[in-house]
Amino acid sequence: MSIFLHILFNNVIPISIVISIGIVLQRIFALDIRTLSKLNFYLFSPCIMFELLYTTDLSLQVIGQVLLFFTLFMLLQYGVLEIVVRLRGYQGGMRAAMRNSVLFYNSANYGIPINQLAFAGNTYTLSIQVLIMMMQSLIPNTYGIYSVNAHKANLRQVLMTILSMPTIYVIPLAFIMRGFAIPIPLFLEIPIGYIADAFFGMALFTLGVQLGSMSWKMNRQQVFDVSLSGVLRLVAGPVLAFAVVYMLGLDKMMAAALIVSSAVPTSLSSVLLAVEFDNEKEFSSQTVLVSTMLSMLTVSAVIYFVQ
Repeated sequence: MSIFLHILFNNVIPISIVISIGIVLQRIFALDIRTLSKLNFYLFSPCIMFELLYTTDLSLQVIGQVLLFFTLFMLLQYGVLEIVVRLRGYQGGMRAAMRNSVLFYNSANYGIPINQLAFAGNTYTLSIQVLIMMMQSLIPNTYGIYSVNAHKANLRQVLMTILSMPTIYVIPLAFIMRGFAIPIPLFLEIPIGYIADAFFGMALFTLGVQLGSMSWKMNRQQVFDVSLSGVLRLVAGPVLAFAVVYMLGLDKMMAAALIVSSAVPTSLSSVLLAVEFDNEKEFSSQTVLVSTMLSMLTVSAVIYFVQ
């Protein structure tokens, strides 16, 4: 119960407040959701990713093990999703929206605080979570963009869009600068820090604006689809993660951190992609909201289990 209450008051309620502000302001002022989306993709997300990778202590062994886990975990998730997508007969943009709602999970503004809660601020588990966040930032900016555009644009257009994403460049830049101990000039370090600090609030606010602009009515099929996404993300995710860490024989601390990292709700990236490329915006927003609310129970259960 204490874990549940901690997640409720320190994660879900603060997140909900920022989302609610976005909903209210959208109802009052009819804000431009596309502008907010572009700010997230081209400014806030690259800055937070660069800052975390540059400042977090990461060993080559940990990097290798986490990347191996992540690759196998994503392949397993994709395999399960492909079965579900084919059985449900999803077409066009809905296929991509369902995949994105499960494959992209909230490893940043939800995953990092949960990691700190579950492992009492352990720097080792934090470095693991930062690597997961790195991959969960890279994949939406590559595969995610491809998936929401593949059914309506040619490959050249999709590749050009992917190559325009700053995040795919700041990740290697951060590793290179850290590896060669290249300092960040103070006149750049300060604004990067300011913008990175704004990332979480802006991403949540953008979700609220999107929720405020959509219809809150769902028919029976939509309820089923959103619920199915939630089950695949919150239940199947940690089960598959457990299977992968067991197969790899990882040490207990790393295994626990990776399982907890896989249990978090759907990422805001799925909404940002849906808004930016006009692809199933309502479904994507609903999956983030519903999975975030349900995660109070499921994440508490996963933390209890790994402890």
